[in-house]
Amino acid sequence: MKISARNKVKAKIEEIEGINVISLVKLRAKPFTITAVITREAAEELRLKEGDKVRVIFKATEVMISRE
Repeated sequence: MKISARNKVKAKIEEIEGINVISLVKLRAKPFTITAVITREAAEELRLKEGDKVRVIFKATEVMISRE
């Protein structure tokens, strides 16, 4: 599959938590962890499960977190 996004990392699914129509997917991409919010339907369609090795592809225009 070819894709324009340049931000790609290999990761392992550590945890999947389903909440109503969304799924929180915690991924380990050493040395960091990524939490993705996807639809439950997408998680089921991809047959995601803990321990799966996947590729995380992200394209963000803005990400901000601050704490003082």
